[in-house]
Amino acid sequence: MHKVVIIGSGPAGLTAAIYTARADLQPIVFEGGFIPTGELMTPGGQLMITTEVENFPGFPEGVTGPELVERCRKQAQRFGSHHREEAVEDVDFSGFPLKLRVGDEWIETATVIIATGASARWLGIPSEQAYMNRGVSACATCDGAFFRDKEVMVVGGGDSAMEEANFLTRFCSKVTLIHRRDAFRASKIMVERALANPKIDVEWNCAIDEILGDGRTVTGVRLKSTVDGSLRERAAQGVFLAIGHSPNTQIFKGHIDLHPNGYVKLYGLTGTSAPGVLAAGDVADSRYRQAISAAGMGCMAALDAEKLIETYESEGKLSH
Repeated sequence: MHKVVIIGSGPAGLTAAIYTARADLQPIVFEGGFIPTGELMTPGGQLMITTEVENFPGFPEGVTGPELVERCRKQAQRFGSHHREEAVEDVDFSGFPLKLRVGDEWIETATVIIATGASARWLGIPSEQAYMNRGVSACATCDGAFFRDKEVMVVGGGDSAMEEANFLTRFCSKVTLIHRRDAFRASKIMVERALANPKIDVEWNCAIDEILGDGRTVTGVRLKSTVDGSLRERAAQGVFLAIGHSPNTQIFKGHIDLHPNGYVKLYGLTGTSAPGVLAAGDVADSRYRQAISAAGMGCMAALDAEKLIETYESEGKLSH
């Protein structure tokens, strides 16, 4: 029986791996997982689709997302973590030991740290993927500074879209909100704040039909009216999607408590409703969604797992 199994390999999972490996708990890290569409997610999480990370401490010149993930992985492996690329497909948290199914194999463990993250919702058009990290982003906090003095579009009508638009006005010369309807669903105060900002305007009753570019970067969008279907083009150097995130929690439904929006419900800082099961990072955090906050939660979950294992050893459930 293993002492710690970590599901997920973004900053939360890899930080948990570093801490538990240094504590000689020999964690196993399952790097795969299933995103809400049912596809196998890329090991490393959302950082793998982030070109430049400038706000992670210790990298004054910045670092690419994939490089940051690889550095964290090597650091964990240095202390003895074991990494597997498979996805955990089923779980049984009904008693001790905890059980996880990977393919045809059932794995037993004393503790589990869930760090499967969340996946940004996308428009689902080919040009969106073609210009990912070349003008298309789902994180204004991460990428806004790269669009200084440029005109950008923000897609969405909720509080997140209002927040992203206001944040982007710190850098961008103009921000246009694109919304399918004639009224925002965001809270009144957030809407008032956005509409009062002189750098923000709104394209009502339309959706992005295509993201336009020159093969290297975004140059504009083609908008489609949701009223009459007419098409027209507008110039832009960036497109930010703010239509929400979906936590990667499908396999945990019915096994631990989840919030109505699908995020893991925490008891205390990292605990879940199942004894021995902890959670960290974006899978339980719908507010901050930053690499550094996820790493911090990964640290806390690892320390909590270590304490749990000490308790199990004192109770005779585990050998030292």
